Amino acid sequence: MSGFADEAQVHVKAGNGGAGSVSFRREAHVSKGGPDGGDGGDGGDVWLVATTNQASLLGFRDHPHRRATDGKHGQGKKRHGPRGHALEVPVPVGTMVRGPDGAMLADLATTGDRWLAAGGGRGGKGNARFLSNRRRAPAFAEQGEKGEERWLDLELKLLADVALVGLPNSGKSTLISRISAARPKVAAYPFTTLEPHLGVVRVGRPGDEAEFVVADVPGLVEGAAEGRGLGHRFLRHVERARAIVVLLDLAPADGMAVSEQQRILLAELGRYRPELLERPRIVVGSKSDVALEPVEDGLALTISAVTGAGIPELLVRLAAMVIEARAEEAMPNRSVVIHRPLSEEIEVVRAEDGSFVVLGRPALRAVALSDLNDHDAVDYVQGRLRKLGVERALVRAGVRDGDVVHLGELSFTYQRDAGIESAVAETPPPETRRGGRRDRRAEK
Repeated sequence: MSGFADEAQVHVKAGNGGAGSVSFRREAHVSKGGPDGGDGGDGGDVWLVATTNQASLLGFRDHPHRRATDGKHGQGKKRHGPRGHALEVPVPVGTMVRGPDGAMLADLATTGDRWLAAGGGRGGKGNARFLSNRRRAPAFAEQGEKGEERWLDLELKLLADVALVGLPNSGKSTLISRISAARPKVAAYPFTTLEPHLGVVRVGRPGDEAEFVVADVPGLVEGAAEGRGLGHRFLRHVERARAIVVLLDLAPADGMAVSEQQRILLAELGRYRPELLERPRIVVGSKSDVALEPVEDGLALTISAVTGAGIPELLVRLAAMVIEARAEEAMPNRSVVIHRPLSEEIEVVRAEDGSFVVLGRPALRAVALSDLNDHDAVDYVQGRLRKLGVERALVRAGVRDGDVVHLGELSFTYQRDAGIESAVAETPPPETRRGGRRDRRAEK
């Protein structure tokens, strides 16, 4: 089995919020104990965190599910439920996150970047929270919200200072094994390397040395920019390189001329990302010890990874290119980026059957009570919807008398004269969490 994966899927599930408690104080010598139900705890969030401790997405292949813990329910005596523990999922630096539709959601390009992949559900309020001068003994509480749940596509783009680009069997793996501690598979046949490798190179004396990362990108073929030979999977690892080494085989098995090799490689880079042709690059001829023909013009340097000829000069030139590229970037001090989803607002959409659906976290929470048949609960819902401006949003969306409106588990027929508050009071849900009791006052 391969030890590297640059594509994977992950299923994230945030914790559900705990339900609020309906409880009243019952103690000796206390004749009229008030409500003392505690709040439910919030569910845990799921975060994706970029870290250098991960080098691949392989861990998501066999175990794609990541789930945070739920919040606990509230209890009597105003005991609030503990919140669920947040889950931090480590991913390699350079991981991009996409939704099921392919839209880019986050790019975790720097160590410490965090993205909220799934938000935990909020815990419900206990009945002690609904005590007021009008409601002296509220017998209802809020239910906990469900945590977010979804599938995400992960794609890794390696972060390297230098990318080795060449046709299959051009000597890239031998070169990176010579200049670094990387040990990729080396053999005398094309497509030996099926996955990219990273190697750290140090040039100079201890204490005054330059350090940079080199990526051994699997061999490209003509048509790679269109996906031939898994070209897209390989080419994306070149995108973030500061410099490019175009490695040309001086002893090709098929006899292809050096100039033709260079033409193919530069053409594929340009078709995939035109800006790659503007990156600093050096054209190097490899296998100089077994060259089949005189070295052609246009090569900046010839090397042999076997004998070591030309290697020191190549490393010095690469170090200078990397240092210059880093200086030109002149990146300011970059703080850790935390990607968060936008907060939800009240929104009204038209369903296919012509009814109206009210969306938005505040509106859904307003009707997420333990018992909407309770008179005090209905009174609370009326006040909340009035403050949130739900009726104004319905009018702006074009609602008319007789239209059906859906608000969470609640459905009612809109009447302009009565308003949404009266409609809620007169149209109880068909079933509640307390056994499906109907409001007899509304039936009358």
